[in-house]
Amino acid sequence: MSAVEARLRELGLELPEVAKPVAAYVPAVRSGSYVYTSGQLPFVEGKLPEAGKVGDAVSLERAVELAGICALNAIAALGTQVDLDDVVRIVKVVGFVASAPHFTAQPAVVNGASELLGRVFGEAGTHARSAVGVSVLPLDSPVEVELIAEVR
Repeated sequence: MSAVEARLRELGLELPEVAKPVAAYVPAVRSGSYVYTSGQLPFVEGKLPEAGKVGDAVSLERAVELAGICALNAIAALGTQVDLDDVVRIVKVVGFVASAPHFTAQPAVVNGASELLGRVFGEAGTHARSAVGVSVLPLDSPVEVELIAEVR
């Protein structure tokens, strides 16, 4: 078991199976010393647990949880390309939040992903980030997260 997997276990988390792509792409690609994940939806056991816009059908608190699930799914995708102990740092996170017209707390939602990455990777989980409000996401998901990781 890798140190990262042990840390996940300490946090009461388990890496899920990597979600099967819903279109023509792969979950993650390695190029040199970087791994780029595709956008990860908050699938749990292959199903989307919530749908709809944040600030309307989905509460801020629930959206934060869903962003953490997206990050966990991104870690699983990352693990298809490298041993997770070979992650030097999470360089960049991009979070997309399907937002009701009045909703402006996208950064708070994406904190769910950022904070999970920090708990899992420690200092190496500190990253640059964008939090973007959008009108709709695939499958009416409330949130989607992608990341770039530097690896050995």
